[in-house]
Amino acid sequence: MKKSILFAAGASAALLLSACSGSGDTTSSDSTDEATASEASGETINIGIKYDQPGLGLKEGDTFSGFDVDVATYVAEKLGYSADQINFVETVSSQRETMLENGQVDMIFATYSITDARKEKIDFAGPYFVAGQDLLVAADNTDITGPDTLDGKMLCSVEGSTSAERIREEYSEGVQLYPAQTYSECVELLSAGTVDAVTTDDIILAGFAAQDAYSGKFKVVGNPFSEERYGVGLPKGSTDLCESVNAAITEMIDDGSWDTFITENAGSDYSYNSELNPPTPDACS
Repeated sequence: MKKSILFAAGASAALLLSACSGSGDTTSSDSTDEATASEASGETINIGIKYDQPGLGLKEGDTFSGFDVDVATYVAEKLGYSADQINFVETVSSQRETMLENGQVDMIFATYSITDARKEKIDFAGPYFVAGQDLLVAADNTDITGPDTLDGKMLCSVEGSTSAERIREEYSEGVQLYPAQTYSECVELLSAGTVDAVTTDDIILAGFAAQDAYSGKFKVVGNPFSEERYGVGLPKGSTDLCESVNAAITEMIDDGSWDTFITENAGSDYSYNSELNPPTPDACS
């Protein structure tokens, strides 16, 4: 991937990130108006992603793929980092804030929902996507059309997740819950007919459905019943960096890359909520 010429804000962000990534560069951003991406040469950026979510963040050998990976690579390029300057770091949900606070990663793209509680500890750029909780069922299933049609059905979600409990408490009291360790396990149980449906964010479900091993076997119901605003996690106090990341996200949407990344990773059958997507990034504070 070739480097692009940085706009001034992006150049400032690249220098800030160089400091985070152990370069020891403390150059003031005041002198970066004429900077270009080449100034990041020799530096690296540490980006947190998931390693186990097909279509979003997946590590297979030395290869990384998924919507989050593509968005992260695009944004990093706009900040002055070529693909070979990116270090992808596994970032599990329970450790995301800690890894930003400790400087283990410079930013996080990992289905990271923007919430007020998290904003007390870290900053967010974005959102770059708005997902919604939905259901994955067998392709020929006509009984399950939404969360209120699950009475008597077996529903799988990851142990400790609130997704399945939300359905039982708010939509279908008679649903039977099957807790699994991972969503991969849930999808395998759905393939075997052990459970009737799997629930989590719609784009995560679409990523599993789009895998070659499950081609034509599953469908996302397409009746989302929550809003999950995926943001880019940043260390607290990263206002300048946030503005640069938001500028990159806006450019990604405007030039058509965002649509390409969605289609390539979630499959042509996936329909996102067009009333909420593509989103406009929030103002940085």
